[in-house]
Formats: sequence, structure tokens, C-alpha cells
Amino acid sequence: MYKKILFVLVIGVLFLFPLQPAAEIDENSFPTDTPLSEDEEDTSGDESDTADSIPEYIAGNILLDRIAAIVNEDVITQKELDNAVTTATRNLRQQGIEPPDQDSMHSQVLETLVIKSIQLQHAREIGMSVSDSELDETIRRIAEENKLSLQEFYAVLEQDGISFNKFRHEIRDEIILARLKERQINSQVNVTEGEIDNFLRTQEASAVGNEEFLLAHILITVTEHMDSTQIHERSMRAEQALKKLQQGADFAHVAAEFSDAPDAMSGGVLDWRPITQMGPTFAQLLSPLEIGEITPVVQSPNGFHIFKLVDRREQENNAVVINQIHARHILIKVNELTSDRDAREEILQLKERIEQGANFAELAKLHSEDGSASSGGDLGWLSPGNTVPPFEKAMNQLLPGQISDPVKTQFGWHLIQVIERREQDVSDEHQRENARLAIRNRKAEVVVQEMLRQLRDQAYVEYRADDI
Repeated sequence: MYKKILFVLVIGVLFLFPLQPAAEIDENSFPTDTPLSEDEEDTSGDESDTADSIPEYIAGNILLDRIAAIVNEDVITQKELDNAVTTATRNLRQQGIEPPDQDSMHSQVLETLVIKSIQLQHAREIGMSVSDSELDETIRRIAEENKLSLQEFYAVLEQDGISFNKFRHEIRDEIILARLKERQINSQVNVTEGEIDNFLRTQEASAVGNEEFLLAHILITVTEHMDSTQIHERSMRAEQALKKLQQGADFAHVAAEFSDAPDAMSGGVLDWRPITQMGPTFAQLLSPLEIGEITPVVQSPNGFHIFKLVDRREQENNAVVINQIHARHILIKVNELTSDRDAREEILQLKERIEQGANFAELAKLHSEDGSASSGGDLGWLSPGNTVPPFEKAMNQLLPGQISDPVKTQFGWHLIQVIERREQDVSDEHQRENARLAIRNRKAEVVVQEMLRQLRDQAYVEYRADDI
């Protein structure tokens, strides 16, 4: 159940590793009401001689945790690595994938933890954080999407032996990682109308057809600082993976053993994607494949790839008709000057004035703390997904002319009025939006891989465990 809950997050990773303090001691050695703070936990990497000065034993023969790797100013402990390997092994087996040998697992998982640590450190350096209120809202949404109350959710975590504080820590990290990648994408990826037009023209004239592919892949990365010898070694590693596949090894097993991609521990399976999204080189390579067939090793700027065609299907281009709502609202924000109670009370007073004959649009112009205030709170025609879930849920329950009760979102308290509803054929808009997403996703993959490659190249990483 815990694994299912974690998969609800749309955040860039395929499973979450447990995080442990830098030096773990028998839980009875300290009072349970005085846990170490996060700052105290992180001090193990602050001094250059810390790793060499950690004693192996203390009074009572209690073994302290070893350091598996130093990553800039942080450390990855052997306990953390072992727990992550255990989690990864369990996840693979739950998917019906036979894990690789322990040496390969330790190597693959350790590198995953290193990359995660590097990203979180970079996020801290640029001031990224997640507030407790944002974290609480995310956890509440996870519980709701699993059809659980918060109390039931806590009970499920407890049944699975998961500390709620540890779960909060993991979710906070995953939100930060997702935001870091999105920040990089937003700053570097732009899709123009001309690119969309060209994409659609190319799609219509393409010799590779209008299909979607479900692919699995293995990626052996290369970096800009590698010399020719190192690149050759990476190429030979890719050829070694291909040889195992040609000898009949399971693709998911080989991906877990060899692939550097984030999805390696889930069999390397990618989402369904249009063949045209793969770029012309890959499209020509993949289009002739039969289901189950594997490509040779293919080189790209990111490294060396091996693809397996899992399935293929025709893209559907049916007419897309959606229900749209023309609505307006008044927003009172909650901030340092206006408490949650005061904001709600002001919204209630405004609703009472409207019910007594006041004009909604005029009150919106005077009181709404939103960019739509100048137009009387008019939000135009809204499609499903255009607004945050609490707002959309309340709006969907209103008849034309009806005004909602106060609605709370992360932006504050709202009054919502539905003006009218309609069914709208958005096939053309839908097609262009799909093209925009395909182009953006293709560019985003390159941008994220380049960011990770640069962060890894710039990081100081020292492997300390004898068996790593």
C-alpha cells in the first residue's frame, strides 16, 4: 500500500529511498522526546576530517554507521545505502523483475543516491524550499487520491512500519527535486507557434506514420569532461549490456544492472509517446521494429542507448468536445496582514451584500485581490484543469447565476459565480497543445540531462566503503 501511495506523486522519480541520519545509534540510547534536529544530522560532512575521525565502536560495543560516500559537504552512510538497496530490490521483485547481483545493485543505487544528494544540495544553495503548509497540502492530496482520510493514511504508514516524519522528509525532498527540474525547464525551454506549425506539418508528411510507441530503454551516460578512453569504456559497457540481451537476458533485469537512467529500477519503461516526439533519427530507427525487438547501441549527446519496443498503437485524432464554464470570482488572500478567519469573514460579508442586490462585478473590482479584479473578476471560459482542484470542484457544482459558499484554496478565500456553460469542440486546440507538449518534453529531456550532467561533473564525490 505504501508503494502505491508513493507512486501518486508526479515528481520525476520512480521510487523513494529511505533517508537515515548520518550516524545511527540504538534507539534506546537517547530519550525518544529529544530527537536530533536536521541541522545536527547534517554536520557529519562539515569538517574535512570527519570521515576519518568517526569511531567504529562506542561504549557498550554499539557499532556506528560507516560512510559509503562523501558528496560535497554531505555524506551517504552505509546504513542509508543498505536500506536503499533493500527498497530497490523489493520494488524490482514486486514488479516481477529479478534484481541484478548485489555488487551491481550497490553500485547503481549508490550513484542514484549521489545524484539525488547533489540535486538537493544545489536546490538549497539557490534557496529552494518547501513550507510546512505546502507539505501538509501535498500529503492531504496524496491521502485523498488514495481515498483515505488523513487518520487512515497515518494508520497505513504505521502498518507498513513507516515513520510519518520520515515520510514527510521524503515527500519534501521529492517536491524539491521536481521543482528544481521544472525551474531549469522553464528557464531554458520555450516552444514557439512556428515550431508547433512545423511539428504538425512534419507529422502529416512523416513517412514513419502517426503511431505512439511504448518503449523500454537502457542509457549509459557520457559527460562533457570524459576523454576518449572513458567514452570508449562507456561504449563497451553498452555493448556488454546488448550482448546480455542478445543472449536472452530479461530487458528489465539488464536495465537495472546497467542503465544510468532514473527509471532503471523499474525496468527502464518509458511512457507512451508519439514516434514523432522521438526526433527524426530515433523515429527512423524505431519505426521498423516489431514488438519485442531490440535496437543496436545508438549514440546521442547524452550517451549510449538501447531501446526495446514494448508495444505500439495508432494515435487517435478523434474530435475533442469538452464542457467549458464561463465564471468570475472574488479572491481575498491570506497573508501577514489578513488572517484566515478574517479573509473568510470578509468573503461571507461580500456574499451577503451580493445576495442583497449588490453587483458582483463591482464588488470584485473594489475588493478582489486578483489580476481579474479590473474586469470584474471575469475568468473567461475555463476548461477542465484550468483551475486548482478545490476551485474547480466548487465551480462544477454551481448552476448558471449561482454563487458559491466561501471556497478555500492555496491562494486564499474565493466567491465563485458561474455565468454560463457550453460544450466546445477543441480538436484543433487539443492537437496544437499535444504538439506543444511533445516539443516541450523533447527539449526538457535534453535540458534536465544536461543539468544533471553538469551538477555531477562539478561535484566532489569520494567513495569510502571498501566494497564500493
